[in-house]
Amino acid sequence: MKREPTRVVVVDDEPMVCAHLSTILGSCDDIEVIDQAHDGAAAVEAVVRHRPDVVLMDLRMPGVDGLTAIERINTLPDPPVVVVLTTFDADRYVIRALRAGAAGFLLKSTPPEDLTELVRVAADGHTVMSSATTRRLLTLATGRETERDRRLALVAQLTEREAEVLACLGEGLSNAKIAWRLHLSEATVKSYVSRLLVKLQCANRTQAGLLAYEAGLVAR
Repeated sequence: MKREPTRVVVVDDEPMVCAHLSTILGSCDDIEVIDQAHDGAAAVEAVVRHRPDVVLMDLRMPGVDGLTAIERINTLPDPPVVVVLTTFDADRYVIRALRAGAAGFLLKSTPPEDLTELVRVAADGHTVMSSATTRRLLTLATGRETERDRRLALVAQLTEREAEVLACLGEGLSNAKIAWRLHLSEATVKSYVSRLLVKLQCANRTQAGLLAYEAGLVAR
């Protein structure tokens, strides 16, 4: 049975950027751009009005910025997947956005064919973020030792298999790739991921992946 198109809201303060992204995404039969917004307040209104599957969110906008919009969107019932759009992969605001509940980020320079595929991946609940760029971002994520100790204590409570799955999340692997690497079924991996999110008090697999780096489970 044919699946319903992935419904997307594009948010950027530059109308030309919105138009460009909408043209790329709209060329796909299985992706539908249902609205565009040019600031964070309009983005929240669009989410409430249209209930999209994915929001592509610029961070640096006048008025209500993308970070504030992400925080507001994630307080809504059954919020959509929010993917950050950024020009620079070392943007300090990206770390804050991921911690606020964003499911990953894409560079605005992402090739069109990759952009459409990554939107599909995000809609399916997977992280859209390269491990190499994640390492660069984590060099910016300095925090208090007490916070690091708390995270390490949570990871220390995991079983060996759970730690292996967490490390795979840190590499940005999909459930299918984790299953292949660890010789498990996808259903089993999905169950492990769900339990990990609860145990580690993470809102999504992206936050869990960042925690894997901070705990030293993935090489920097």
